[in-house]
Amino acid sequence: MRKVALLDYGSGNLRSAQRALERAGADVEITSDFDTALNAEGLLVPGVGAFEACMGGLLAVRGDRIIGRRLAGGRPVLGICVGMQILFDRGVEFDAETPGCGEWPGSVTRLQADVLPHMGWNTVQAPEDSTLFAGIDDDARFYFVHSFAAQEWTMDSTGSKIAPPLLTWSDHGGRFLAAVENGPLSATQFHPEKSGDVGAQLLTNWIGSL
Repeated sequence: MRKVALLDYGSGNLRSAQRALERAGADVEITSDFDTALNAEGLLVPGVGAFEACMGGLLAVRGDRIIGRRLAGGRPVLGICVGMQILFDRGVEFDAETPGCGEWPGSVTRLQADVLPHMGWNTVQAPEDSTLFAGIDDDARFYFVHSFAAQEWTMDSTGSKIAPPLLTWSDHGGRFLAAVENGPLSATQFHPEKSGDVGAQLLTNWIGSL
């Protein structure tokens, strides 16, 4: 069984994420310990609520440094919901702009939809060579609950020797990023731990890639 650290920084549905990871075949430890999170085979970063509050909690446990050092060593990280959002340069919520981890360029902003939050089941458009979505039907639905998201991708991979990121999109009042696969760093805006069998398959795919 692959050892996965579930980062406890005061945000996220830790128990439901733990159960989903265990169902997918992982040996899970909920932790805020720096070395434990750094050295596990996989690290899952959950997140619910406001971007600013999540970043405050993450910084308090040095989670930004954990993520950065893991990625520098090619060690896998998976972010979920706000755990995806905090990977970008900044979050803009109403009048507040909060710096993120800066692993990806760009901002997380309010969705341009008549009904918010975007809550419930929605389809996604994943690339054919995706690892996360391998074996998952194109019409599969995932569970979302959010009002903010990254709505464009600004990283320039021109001339890079590293394979360009794989981007998965969804739509609610306009398109937004539903998932990103970028070497050892992956993230989903939806909640795989709340997405039934297709969410379990996605987590199984991620664990299998560790």
